[in-house]
Amino acid sequence: MKKLIAFLLLFTASNAFSQSAFNVGENFKFRIHYGVVNAGYATLEVKEGTKDNKKVYHVVGNGYTTGMTKFFFKVNDTYESYFDKATIKPYQAVRKIDEGGYTKNQEAFFNQDRNTVTVKDYKKKTEKTLTTSENVQDVMSTFYYLRNHPKIETMKVGESVTVDMFFDDEILKFKLKFIGREDLKTKFGTISTMIFRPLVLAGRVFKEEESLTVWISDDNNRVPLRIKANLAVGSLKADLEEYKGLASPLKIKAK
Repeated sequence: MKKLIAFLLLFTASNAFSQSAFNVGENFKFRIHYGVVNAGYATLEVKEGTKDNKKVYHVVGNGYTTGMTKFFFKVNDTYESYFDKATIKPYQAVRKIDEGGYTKNQEAFFNQDRNTVTVKDYKKKTEKTLTTSENVQDVMSTFYYLRNHPKIETMKVGESVTVDMFFDDEILKFKLKFIGREDLKTKFGTISTMIFRPLVLAGRVFKEEESLTVWISDDNNRVPLRIKANLAVGSLKADLEEYKGLASPLKIKAK
């Protein structure tokens, strides 16, 4: 459950873009369910922020369990990112999580000119500066970087896009593999989608490296419509429940 919420807050592009897939005011709400059981919700909102007297995107993501699920495993996560409107390079990232009693309260401050990041851990009361790769992304900015990536619309089946993502004090190679296209039935109607599989670590939670599947709208918005996670026991789904503030009208083939 917590892994799917974390991914929603993550997945939820290049150095210059002709038309952005998103804008200030965009807001998503996802329903996370295990079969017919409602397990929780995740939200993503694009706001306007300011860094060094410059207007930037400020994205806030929240994930939380509801109903009986929170009595078995309570999740309340918040991820935030401040990133440049033109380059999508992050300036600051916030991570406040509570996953069954496991907590983190951190902020990361990126210096893209020097390729460094300073991490402040408010729980441990520590601060450290680490070296990063060039054009590194944080958890939240990765999602928006990929939505705008010019390669997405021309990818062939089996091709992938790789992003350097800073997470848990290290640089991870986040790889997104294109699987194909499909017309997906949603609560909004039938929508043409592109299907991707982000590569994840196989082990106790996920069955294998390609255990996550993501359906995004095959239009200018590239809206995440469904995420499915095959777990060690059963599977979880997250479906888009509500949306507003899209940069372009969502293309719906049939109601």
